[in-house]
Amino acid sequence: MKKAMKEFKEFALSGNLIEIAVGLVMALALAALIGSLVEHVLMPIVGILFGQPSFNDVAIIEINESRILLGTFITSVVTFLSIAFAVYFFVVKPYNAYKARVSSGEEEPAAGPSEIDLLTEIRDALARN
Repeated sequence: MKKAMKEFKEFALSGNLIEIAVGLVMALALAALIGSLVEHVLMPIVGILFGQPSFNDVAIIEINESRILLGTFITSVVTFLSIAFAVYFFVVKPYNAYKARVSSGEEEPAAGPSEIDLLTEIRDALARN
């Protein structure tokens, strides 16, 4: 039991789990943001164009009191496509560019002089004056 707890602790604190958790939180926040954008901005604009403020009440079949709501599905598809667009352009595309740059052997630009180098230059400049 102690070995299993130790292994789990090493796994949990190794960084991978933290990265996954941060990614999940960011994805949920992005989904809520895009969902709000679609529901409160895009769908009213579409409603103006098509004469209905929301597609949620659009039904294709009504039998007795049961209705198959196609409008809710359309809203969900618009939300999904908006999230996919945002993830592609803000996560996937920059990540692929980074991976291509790293795999091509392109080095990162030099960071510049270190603090010690700068302090040495300052000391030498003060000593000359």
